[in-house]
Amino acid sequence: MQGKGLVKFAAIALTIACLYSLSFTWIANKVEKDAQEFAKGDAVKEKGYLDSVASLPVFNSLSYITYQYAKEREIPLGLDLEGGMNVTMEIALSDMVRNLANNSTDANFNAAIRNAELAVAQGDNDFIGAFGREFEKLSPNTKLASLFATKENSANLKIDADNQAVLSFLRKSADGAIDLSFNILRTRIDKFGVTSPNIQKQQGTNRILIELPGVTEPERVRKLLQGSAKLEFWETYDNTEIFGLLQNVNSILASSLKSTDTAASATQDTAKSKLAALGKKTATADSTAALNKAQAEQAKQNPLFAILNPATFQGQDGQPALRPGPVVGYAALKDTAKVNAYLTSPAVRAVIPQNVKLFWGVKPMTEESKIFELYALKTSNLAGGPALEGDVISDARSDYDQKGNPEVVMVMNADGARSWRSITATASADPNNKKSIAIVLDNLVYSAPTVQGEIPNGISSISGNFKVEDTQDLANVLKAGRLPAPARIVSDYVVGPSLGAASISAGLISTIAGIVVILLFMAMYYSTAGVVANIALLVNLFFLMGVLASLGAVLTLPGIAGIVLSLGMSVDANVLIYERIREEISEGKTIRLAISEGFRKAMPSILDSNITTFLTGVILYVFGQGPIVGFATTLMIGIITSLFAAIFISRLVFEWLLDGKKAISFSIAATQNLFKDSKFDFITGRKRFYMLSSAIIIAGIISAFTQGFSLGVDFQGGRAYFVAFDKPVEVEGVRSIMIDEFKTAVEVKTFGSSNQVKITTAYKITDNSDEANAEVNEKLQTALKKVNPSYEIMDSQKVTPTIADDIKTSAIWAVIFSILVIFLYVLARFKRMAFGFAAIIALVHDVLVLLAIFTIFNGWLPFSLDIDQSFIAAILTVMGYSINDTVVVFDRVREYIGQHHSKDENLPSVINNALNSTLSRTVITGICTIAVLLIIFIFGGEILRGFSFAMLIGVIFGTYSSLFVATPFVVEFIKEKNKA
Repeated sequence: MQGKGLVKFAAIALTIACLYSLSFTWIANKVEKDAQEFAKGDAVKEKGYLDSVASLPVFNSLSYITYQYAKEREIPLGLDLEGGMNVTMEIALSDMVRNLANNSTDANFNAAIRNAELAVAQGDNDFIGAFGREFEKLSPNTKLASLFATKENSANLKIDADNQAVLSFLRKSADGAIDLSFNILRTRIDKFGVTSPNIQKQQGTNRILIELPGVTEPERVRKLLQGSAKLEFWETYDNTEIFGLLQNVNSILASSLKSTDTAASATQDTAKSKLAALGKKTATADSTAALNKAQAEQAKQNPLFAILNPATFQGQDGQPALRPGPVVGYAALKDTAKVNAYLTSPAVRAVIPQNVKLFWGVKPMTEESKIFELYALKTSNLAGGPALEGDVISDARSDYDQKGNPEVVMVMNADGARSWRSITATASADPNNKKSIAIVLDNLVYSAPTVQGEIPNGISSISGNFKVEDTQDLANVLKAGRLPAPARIVSDYVVGPSLGAASISAGLISTIAGIVVILLFMAMYYSTAGVVANIALLVNLFFLMGVLASLGAVLTLPGIAGIVLSLGMSVDANVLIYERIREEISEGKTIRLAISEGFRKAMPSILDSNITTFLTGVILYVFGQGPIVGFATTLMIGIITSLFAAIFISRLVFEWLLDGKKAISFSIAATQNLFKDSKFDFITGRKRFYMLSSAIIIAGIISAFTQGFSLGVDFQGGRAYFVAFDKPVEVEGVRSIMIDEFKTAVEVKTFGSSNQVKITTAYKITDNSDEANAEVNEKLQTALKKVNPSYEIMDSQKVTPTIADDIKTSAIWAVIFSILVIFLYVLARFKRMAFGFAAIIALVHDVLVLLAIFTIFNGWLPFSLDIDQSFIAAILTVMGYSINDTVVVFDRVREYIGQHHSKDENLPSVINNALNSTLSRTVITGICTIAVLLIIFIFGGEILRGFSFAMLIGVIFGTYSSLFVATPFVVEFIKEKNKA
């Protein structure tokens, strides 16, 4: 073996590096175990322990290794293993474009923005380009520069600039807005305190993907991420100055509602007469109807004040008096939307002065009341803006006031301090009538303290009904900065800690069981050589985990599946080598020479098969998202480490055994002649297999048009919830209750055991407002309580239709691109079109058969057969495995054609012999891979059930297609070429 010293050095260096990287996971787990023992189940006490030792050295001799240092370098677990939240943010470029045009009222400009938004919703990711095209359609004779060459943009855009220059400026501004938003969001997340967060821009789009493992407060995360940090300081009106205006608004609304519905009154009278016939129930029904009628009449006479209570208190004379201050009314959370509708109606807007703004408080007066305050703010300039913008804040921190209540302390820069001094001096000038200054963030009033005196140093505080977490988040947002354009959540995925714990258990069981099966099989089949393969396999696993740790790669449940699968497939390299060595031994060569020749002759097949699988992993990594990226990462790293272990580590062990003159066996008695001299005829009856495959594919096409596919949420959009009850539930009963509550179609499926269901609905999926999310959550909770009060939402997912369309598009391109890349590689490697076309036919065959099985058996199996991102990952991996198998067979076919094809031996016979010569390798690799996938299918948990089923079916048919589709088609193509 040449370069043995270099291989040993590389192995030792890699071992040391992996031990170092993996040690941090062991250190962090040890400290956390000590914390658990100390806390004895008390979560607060455990967190306090970890906080107290976070910066202390774990080892006296290595003072730099603290718990915090180790925690940041341990193998990070993905959401499906640890629980947490996955969020896709979309930067509203339409708002940015409007701002750059100073919110132009030009009708064509605004129509072009709306049309561009529609184009993006339909799959066009270039919003700026779509806007430019739409504007030119609507205003062909108007230059964009007339809208965008403003004073603020003068440094970058001239008044005579052509449309292309303007669009270039807008694209640059959009890229800058996305980059700035990315940095601001990353700063917010870093300060949020999440361990191993992941944030990445989705190239070519205006979206940012964020993963937050371990997060247990999704609403807090949504609020933190979506806040644009538009901080403003407003002067305020006193309640006494605004009450007359509200009375006028109330009168206007009452006038518009004064016409009564006579038909409704007649209906009420008829209902009342019927109730009177019910004897004892008459009085109750009558009084209830009278009360309802009185309330309805009151609402008609005072529509505004029926839902917005004026800010009053009981005076000394016992009569209500207006409460001084900027609060002008109170309303319940459920009524705030209606108040907003009243205040923004055209008739009301006409009477509200331009210098009056009405904003709600950020939080209810008390947690229990859900009553919100309405504030009256005064504009301070001709543009109708605040007295001071929040960009003057240079620092912000969470602190406590003199009473021990949480608050945020703000520090302003020099310009801000001067302006603040002037504003506070004016507000406190009249000692008998001191004014309030409202501190507003994203159009919500956080506090409106009365200014007691001039503040000269620019240091102020925001106080109110806050928790410590509130002030920490607020200080974080202010310090991180303001988003250049609004960012909204278009997709989120929440995994509960309990589901994460179950996933870890399922993943570990399937991993260990898969490894044990492979180790036992190899030792039994190949004897001493099998033990060597097992050593290489365990070394491969160690290197794989070490590399993952050193790269900081996030370990997900599909990632564990990728590890197990890469272990199963890594056996292929050893099998290829061993089968070659057995052939050399059967020809009478010595063990040393046979081992050397076996490694040399197996190398082309090993490299070809692994490169094609690696290319599939690259495509998965490029086109995939979230867990799919984790799967692709482990698959690619697993291929590299398995090659190193199978080729070099196993060779080193063989060299050691040979140098020690130890006996080496490559089979046991039962397997010594297994598959030797096999004479299966794969070619003569190939048309029967064509017919079998065609029948399955045609049945699948018919089923696709009649029954269709079950699309996952990430392919069709919607909200999905994985709910576990404390006892079994009837699916039809759950569906009926859900439909009654949502008043729209709801899909309910059993998810694993009979006490677990997956609920999917598209209700208000296009509405990204907090109100819509709260409404959906309230309806879901109400319906679930009707099913069974004892339940747990273990997993939730929301995907908007736009994201779903993008995922479908990227999935289709991933499949097409991978087929193309594999075709080009096979063509370049084998230099014959016949091999390339046959490989493509086999790949398309595998995809169509898998799709056919998923549509034919949809609804007939006790687990989900959803078409989603995991399914696409399964398809691409199956394609990689299939081409791996096919390339190995093609290598032997090419070799046999070169060695044996002559006038005396026809092509079908040569290819049949080549297939039989690789049959042992095909069967053994297939058995190992199928066994591993079967274990994942059985023990991998419900989350992986559909994924592992797709892989299992795919590998079976991938092996089948290599033998009965791909290679027979080589015969067809070569025959056609010879005929020509």
